[in-house]
Amino acid sequence: MNNSGQTIHIKKEILIRIIKAYISGDFEEQTRLIPYDMRPKGMEVPYRCCVYKERAIIKDRVIAGLGFPIEEDDETISLAKYAKRALERNKISDKNLTVLQAACKGCATNRIYVTDLCQGCVARPCEKSCKFGAISVVNGRSVIDETKCKKCQMCVNACPYRAIVKITVPCEEVCPVNAIKKDETGFASIDYDKCINCGRCTAACPFGAVHERSQIIDILKAISSNKKVIAMIAPSIAGQFPGTIYQLKSAIIKAGFDDVYEVAQGADITAHNEAKEFTERMHGLNDWVGDWVNEGGYGQQDSTSEIKKQNFMTTSCCAGYNQLVKKHLPEIKPYVSNTKTPLYYTAEIVKKENSDAVKVFISPCVAKRAEGFENENVDYVMNYEELGALFVAKKIEILNCKEEKFKKESSKQARCFGYTGGVAKSVTASLRDESVIKPCLVNGINKESIKLLKKYALSGICENECNLVEVMCCEGGCIGGNATINNQKTAKKLIDNFTQNSRDISKIE
Repeated sequence: MNNSGQTIHIKKEILIRIIKAYISGDFEEQTRLIPYDMRPKGMEVPYRCCVYKERAIIKDRVIAGLGFPIEEDDETISLAKYAKRALERNKISDKNLTVLQAACKGCATNRIYVTDLCQGCVARPCEKSCKFGAISVVNGRSVIDETKCKKCQMCVNACPYRAIVKITVPCEEVCPVNAIKKDETGFASIDYDKCINCGRCTAACPFGAVHERSQIIDILKAISSNKKVIAMIAPSIAGQFPGTIYQLKSAIIKAGFDDVYEVAQGADITAHNEAKEFTERMHGLNDWVGDWVNEGGYGQQDSTSEIKKQNFMTTSCCAGYNQLVKKHLPEIKPYVSNTKTPLYYTAEIVKKENSDAVKVFISPCVAKRAEGFENENVDYVMNYEELGALFVAKKIEILNCKEEKFKKESSKQARCFGYTGGVAKSVTASLRDESVIKPCLVNGINKESIKLLKKYALSGICENECNLVEVMCCEGGCIGGNATINNQKTAKKLIDNFTQNSRDISKIE
């Protein structure tokens, strides 16, 4: 889902400039100058009507890069003051996205539209195709009644001249939960009560108007302090940067972190616990296995809780899916694994081994920012784009870094959690009996997959007798996250190459 267009290049350049401004020793002034340095007087304006409009939009992007919402911006406040506020800030917000209204096109309403290609056919195929009586022919031309139209597109498909089209608003079209709509001003607005932080809107908008609120300054402040700062890297990162994962660890330490942990280490625990939980759910039991609970297994319930036999269980490692269940799909909650995410277990390990350290998760998506905010053991979340910008700003070449091993190596299955099918394979491998699990892969959360999950929840049965439903919010899995920087095919190949020599999960303690 990564956006490889000009908007992502502009965002990266701004992140690099923000980081350079921070390490320059003159943060406030250098931040103030970013729009002017990027669009100096007299240069040819590449995208907007004039250099002043370009600078205004760049200013908004810098504000988001400093971690502030554009919706609350007072135009009279300079970037220097925003930079100062970022330095003074001691806590982050749970709202991870912001809309740059200056960049928002205010797209035409999402609707079905009859173009001038309409020929007023005698056969009236469009009129006949509509089950809602929304289309008729007036003065020799098809007309759509917007109050009756359900946007089913039957008329679009029926027209032999392709004269009827669907006008889409990209951000609204991709949002699986209708969390982004035009407000009274005609510009995009996010309903945070509905938003599941899937990040689709950030990648879909061709103007880059939907922007993540970065925590990069908070992380740089931590690195500059006397505190120990630990990076926790998601499994999908192995497919994002050049060089080996061990060179990447060295590069991250060179960038200012004190140590690096693989979140795949936590994925091994997740796979192990989900395998046990899957077995119990499929057989049913009247009380929990006491030793398992005492050893810190998945169970958060009372040890005498009754577990009824179920036909299927869904995975629980995807932050976007967990947000969906919480906000929009409570019907399926009884079928969702109680096992915690790989990040949860890794952060626990880091907390135990480095009690006073600042813990930073390096992530491919927006949803993990939400998970990080809810987890007291995670202080900040940095995405892959920001990490790449940090390397550029500090002139760190990964390929020139030495290899540095991890204190504990993860399994090859856990290191494949980052792409579709990886979680199901890990759970299956943990059980050591492939015949037990019949996986179903929900490859991306959209309106259709939500309907499918709701169907499973209401019937209690998964199609084709599947019993383990792996749900990934992004198509392709985490390698399709909105903040990834490599295409999925290349990313998967790099991960597979990396895991070839890794230990099997059955040999991980």
